[in-house]
Amino acid sequence: MREILKYDLAYPDDFADHLTRYIESLDCGIILRSNSYLSKKDKQSVRSSYDFIAGLSALTVCRPTKNKLSTLRETYSDVNDWIFGYIGYDIKNEIEELTSENIDGLEFNDLFFFQPKVVMVFKEDKLNVKYFPNTTTVDEINTLVVSLDRVGDSKDFISGIKHFKRRFSKEEYINTVNEIKSHIQRGDIYEMNFCQEFFNDDADLRPADTFIALNRYSPTPFATFLKKGNNYIISASPERFLKKKGNVIVSQPIKGTIARSICPEEDESIKQHLKNDPKERAENIMIVDLVRNDLSKIAEVGSVNVDELCGVYPFRQLFQMISTISCKLKKEHDFVDVLLATFPMGSMTGAPKIRAMQLIEHFERTKRGLYSGSIGYITPDHNFDMNVVIRTLLYNQEKKYLSFSVGGAITINSDPEKEYQECLLKARAILTTLKAEIVDAE
Repeated sequence: MREILKYDLAYPDDFADHLTRYIESLDCGIILRSNSYLSKKDKQSVRSSYDFIAGLSALTVCRPTKNKLSTLRETYSDVNDWIFGYIGYDIKNEIEELTSENIDGLEFNDLFFFQPKVVMVFKEDKLNVKYFPNTTTVDEINTLVVSLDRVGDSKDFISGIKHFKRRFSKEEYINTVNEIKSHIQRGDIYEMNFCQEFFNDDADLRPADTFIALNRYSPTPFATFLKKGNNYIISASPERFLKKKGNVIVSQPIKGTIARSICPEEDESIKQHLKNDPKERAENIMIVDLVRNDLSKIAEVGSVNVDELCGVYPFRQLFQMISTISCKLKKEHDFVDVLLATFPMGSMTGAPKIRAMQLIEHFERTKRGLYSGSIGYITPDHNFDMNVVIRTLLYNQEKKYLSFSVGGAITINSDPEKEYQECLLKARAILTTLKAEIVDAE
């Protein structure tokens, strides 16, 4: 049983930044930050459960090479405790008869979870530190908290990353979108999420400083910094995949993106334009239908509900169209059952899901890996909160391989030029933070 120490923090945001750098010094650790999207004063439907939550060092690790989901179930049952980690997109191959044969420059595990030595939870101005007395002393925790609760530095961030190479030229991307539309025209699919990778294969990155800089430039409710050996995840995700509290499951797919304006009047006009855009609404509603169908497999009969359809929410640089779907989970189902019914998330595949994933494998040039997978945690009482891995840098420090991917939903009404520009819009926060540009591959 974990014991709990409670602290008042003088500098909570700076504490979280210093904690990120501390995690970089460990072999394994994670921090998830909500960036004030926790506030109950607004009507933001994408509120996070905590201001930040962190898991430090690993007591138990789950990184199976086969029977991955059943091993995850066994690991969670054995530890009966907090576990943090991720599920990569290519777990799809264990759920359905699918394959992943494209380029994989990162070589991350398909699934990784760990039971942390120490859990830190900050909410409503209180830091709770949860620990096992037989592995960590009170003095060790006191020393760590005091060392992290101090004013942060204000030095400028210099990334050292000058460019990312593209997998598709603009012409190749546009031609591929038209090929995808031909599949839609003949009724093969209704919608497909088509993604492209940008990469640097000789990258020297300062991971923690990069996350802090990205989080300041583009704060999001599901931001994540995760270290696993030489692998780093630096995420500014705005999207929740699934949350469970009690017996209620909530999914919040995003489909619909537009850049904001610094002019208040124009900003409001842009928001209304997105809200009423028939193409964006159609994309969102198609995915809502898919999510409803997925949730119905594990839900109590009649409990699947669309709580909000096509809501438009402001983020620092963008407006996003978000729908919220909920259900009551049948008592006999656990976290793995929920994954088997819903993963990968519909917002990152398309519809029908299996055929869309087959075409994704055909048209894309990079193995998705962790991109369009999910990161989060499961609590000892079987609750969980998982994001969607988008707007995310992935870094293999040993290979010096740095990557991010962006994409969008292709429908019959898609304009290939506009789809390409939307990809660049989604890449803007990462490129601006790093002061990097996109170049042609050699």
